[in-house]
Amino acid sequence: MSLTIGEVGTTSQPVQRDWDSRDTMLYAIGVGAGATDPVGFELSFTTENSKGIDQQVLPTFASLLSPNLKGVVDWSQVDRSKLVHGEQSITLSGALPAAGSASVSTTLLGILDKGSGCLVVVETEGLELTTNELLFRARMGLFIRGAGGFGGPQELSGDSTSALSLEPMPSRSPDLVVTYPTRTDQSLLYRLSGDRNPLHSDPTFAVRAGFSKPILHGLCTYGFTGRGLLHSLCDSDPARFGSMSARFSKPVFPGDSLTVSMWDASDRMPGGYRFRSSTQNDDVVIDEGVFQFRDEENVASE
Repeated sequence: MSLTIGEVGTTSQPVQRDWDSRDTMLYAIGVGAGATDPVGFELSFTTENSKGIDQQVLPTFASLLSPNLKGVVDWSQVDRSKLVHGEQSITLSGALPAAGSASVSTTLLGILDKGSGCLVVVETEGLELTTNELLFRARMGLFIRGAGGFGGPQELSGDSTSALSLEPMPSRSPDLVVTYPTRTDQSLLYRLSGDRNPLHSDPTFAVRAGFSKPILHGLCTYGFTGRGLLHSLCDSDPARFGSMSARFSKPVFPGDSLTVSMWDASDRMPGGYRFRSSTQNDDVVIDEGVFQFRDEENVASE
């Protein structure tokens, strides 16, 4: 493959992204909110008119506000069956509104040589449309299988989060653990939020991509994991949720259960936790996770 899919440093022209309360509720249900207790504590994420409850938004909804890749990355040379979501991070300036508009622009940060493939890293910045205040940053790594070995850089020059993510996960027992089931039709529900990649719904396409059947969206697994972090670490308060980064290490099949394990890492990063997610078969599906609480004086504008 000729790696001429984009020029590092290129930033897209801003585009407007709009969402409403239906979008944020549908996303919440798509990542399992309310599945085991429909009238329980997650009503604030799944309804907009429950008595005495104001609607809230799961922080990982930021990952759904699509990057604007037009003019930044050219996928015309890439076989989509070899393209998988490799990494994802979000950094929030505060709780996201239930409905809103953002001006979104995306920068191609790097094309990294990972040997067995290449990792295309883009970062999206979302500014509140009327105030121009930063709402979120979302970084995505897209892995192209079989496209490595071209002699490019292996890593981006990273920040403290990137450095911590590369350290071994703690060997001690986790400090907190939560397990969520996924539905057998979870990918069909999640795709209604916008990602219609047939890898997650079409059995023929899934086999062509090397899987026995359609797999769950990586960002759906990410959303389940983010729910675990929000409820376990932030007392379900989105305003306390600062940042979350992780690598997708193995696929999840709809119907699997997901266990999120969390370790206090405040000795390595103020307000930091390490985390990973695994299935009922002990397959680690999200790895190298780093979470950090939101600091009022140190938000996403860094």
